[in-house]
This record gives sequence, C-alpha cells and structure tokens, in this order.
Amino acid sequence: MARRPSVPRGNGQPPIAAAKDLGGCDWERDLVIAIRKKGLLWRTEQTYREWAARFARFTAPASPYQADGESVSRFLTHLAVENRASRATQKQALNALVFFLQEGLRRSLGEFDFQRARGHKKVPTVLTAGECQRLFAELEGTTQLMARLMYGTGLRLMELLRLRVHHLDLERQQLSVFGGKGHKDRITVLPEMLIVSLQDHLRRLQKLHEADRRASLPGVWLPEGLSRKYQRAGETFEWQWLFPSRELSTDPVSGERRRHHVLDGTFQNAIRMAAKRAQLNKRVTPHVLRHSFATHLLESGVDIRTVQDLLGHESVETTQIYTHVMQKPGVGVRSPLDLLKS
Repeated sequence: MARRPSVPRGNGQPPIAAAKDLGGCDWERDLVIAIRKKGLLWRTEQTYREWAARFARFTAPASPYQADGESVSRFLTHLAVENRASRATQKQALNALVFFLQEGLRRSLGEFDFQRARGHKKVPTVLTAGECQRLFAELEGTTQLMARLMYGTGLRLMELLRLRVHHLDLERQQLSVFGGKGHKDRITVLPEMLIVSLQDHLRRLQKLHEADRRASLPGVWLPEGLSRKYQRAGETFEWQWLFPSRELSTDPVSGERRRHHVLDGTFQNAIRMAAKRAQLNKRVTPHVLRHSFATHLLESGVDIRTVQDLLGHESVETTQIYTHVMQKPGVGVRSPLDLLKS
C-alpha cells in the first residue's frame, strides 16, 4: 500500500515536498503531526496514512473523530471476513488505527474484540548449498556481494539495505543490526569469506563519499532525533549507507537531493532474474536467502536458540518452522518407498 511520496501540482509544477504535505483534512493533519513528533520512518507514515484513509471511507459519513473501539472492531472484522485479508495485513491495520485514533485524534478506544483473520504457517522456501552457489554465480559486483552477505548473516531485506559503514566490525567478524524488526538491535555473524570483498567495497565507498563531499551534497538521511543532535553526522563516512544508490534521489520529507541506499525493488528484481538464469525451479526472493541461512545453520548442528538470536526472532516458535524443512543427517529416516524391494 504505497502512498505517493509527494503531493502533485497542476500546470507542470514540481511536487510539494512531503515535509510540507500535512494532509488535506483535519484528521489527516492530526495524524501526520503525531507521526512526525514520534519521528517514525517515512514508510511507516505512508502506511499509517493509507490505513487511516481506508478507515475514514469505511466509517463515512461519520467523522473519524467520532470513532471508538467498536468502529475499529467492525473495520478489522470487515478486513478478515469480507476482504479475506491475511493475519499480517490485519495486524498492520490494527497497529495503524490504534496509533491514528489514540495518538493522532486522542480518542480512547477501551477494550474491543474482532474477528481474527485466519492464519496458516507457510513452509519457507529454502535453497540448497549448491543452489545458492548457482544463484551467486549469476550475479556480479555489488549485487553479488549483497546477496552473499544476506545469506551469510541472515539479514532481512530492509536490514541489509539500511546497513551503514559503522555497522561492520571486520576485525571481530561481527555485523550490528540497529532498529530491526520490532525496533530491536542485535549482532550477527559476519562471514570470514567476505572480509576481503568488504574491505575492497569500503575503499570504493570512501572515494564515492569524497566525491559527494566535493560536490557539496547533503549528508545521508539520519533518524530525526539523531540528525537534530548531530547535525553534521550524515556527512561523515561512518554514517554512509553500505550499499548506496548510484543515482541521487529526492528525499520525500525534506525535498533535498541526496544519496539514498539501493532500492528494495532493484535488488529484488536482480535476485529474481538471477534465479531464472540459474534455472532454479523455486520461487526465489531475497528473503529465501535468510530462510536458507537459518536452515543450513540448523542442519550443521547449531542449536536453535543461537539461530533465534542471530535471526532476531522474538519467540523460538518462529525459528522452529525451519526444523520442518531441514535435512536431518544421522537420523536415518527413509521413505517407505525406498524400503520396498525392487
């Protein structure tokens, strides 16, 4: 549910920067103000504004200022029953609407219940070690390094794209993840095999950074609180994106032209096309590399609690899904078909 990053204007005039787009009505302005006071990410603002707009249409002609817990309950039940939304989509809507009404409109929701979306656990797609090698062979340059790093560390896609230079600790072979899913920090393993490639990559980044400084480009984006406290930090090398985009882009909030990280769609397309060239008869996305990381660790004998910590899972039950797809050497289980005498 992507929202346009800026408000279009007529007569061929350039769009208004998102920082000046505070919404077109009272309830949307109150939501935007609450979001920006909390310093939430731009993607979160896009998502919350979309859900608020859908909720307002659902409750019309009543105003969102009149909404209560029962209104939210009816909307969430509608998503599950009529729209057959997934459990994840319904949960996202719940989080957005609770913020919208409680933080934005200062409405007290109280206790409310709703029809939960039906959920089911999907068996993750996992590549074999050989399939990973075939996939990497169809990639090159920085894209290959990103794919190998994602597989070697178990990162989520956005965690990979939002890496900064100082997140790497090459000497200790560790990689720090800050503000991962659930706004949690963690440390994961950094593959020894990638140390030399990462050192070369950092040298190239240093040259790109020096060129950007000579061009007097604005520093890279920083979280709002950090940018206020350390106003020039975005110009320093340690805060640069580890995988920056080749082209400059317009910051949707400030309207400044600056260097952003590689877009998620760009990397996703590269992985999909590489999988096709490698003739992998599986649905391969970047997240499959994370699934493969976890499964291969369990197959090699790493205990499940360690894998849970490396993945950043809140519950070990989430990690246990990989036990359903791992090959278990030494167990000796054979298919009954293999036991039949020919």
